[in-house]
Amino acid sequence: MLNLPNALTLSRIFVVPLLVVVLLTPFSENWFGVQRHVLGVALFLGAAFTDYLDGRIARSRQQISRFGILLDPIADKLLISAALISLVENRLAPAWAVCIIVGREFAVSGLRSVAAADGVVISASRTGKFKMAAQVLAVALLIASSTAGEPPVANFGHAFPAIQFWTVPELREALHHLFGAGVVTGTDWQVLLYTLGRATLWVVVLLACLSMYEYFRAFYRDAVGRSSAGRAAARSPLPQAARTPNR
Repeated sequence: MLNLPNALTLSRIFVVPLLVVVLLTPFSENWFGVQRHVLGVALFLGAAFTDYLDGRIARSRQQISRFGILLDPIADKLLISAALISLVENRLAPAWAVCIIVGREFAVSGLRSVAAADGVVISASRTGKFKMAAQVLAVALLIASSTAGEPPVANFGHAFPAIQFWTVPELREALHHLFGAGVVTGTDWQVLLYTLGRATLWVVVLLACLSMYEYFRAFYRDAVGRSSAGRAAARSPLPQAARTPNR
């Protein structure tokens, strides 16, 4: 049944190829005259907002369906994975961080599928929700910081000093303009957004690992509890009526 929540979920899937085209090609600049990072941020945040909106509408209208429960996490993973992989292609995000985040998504999805086969529902944890919010923020900041699809700092092709980030010349100049003398330019703002996005991406990686540990720990505890209950039921003596044959 194609109700409004399911239609919003489907729209999030249909936005994915358009988002990839906008982020990786000058499509928006040639066709609409809009810079790709502006349209990319608008598309990504709009699609991410439908994730919140479809669940809220489904609960308020009592329109929760199996189709929506199955499709919603698939749409989320498609959107996040496409955006992160596009950022790697544009050298805006490190591949190792994206591998951890995307790998975590598929690992948790597999765990939930195994748990659902045993009749166990693993609900989203608070850490997982924080991770999702930080993930959306990090991707939006990194897309917004790009300059014609490229990072605003010249040394990203080499090792970006994630710890000593203040050694990046463009960042030092932007901070000097922001807190000292000079006028803060558009490039300075892009450098600041890029640095904030890279810092938020570290937070996403840490939350992804922590939330994955919490999901697997919850599943393991439930499996151990069900196994213990099954062994206890097998060792318990049968009732007298069940042990006495009928005569």
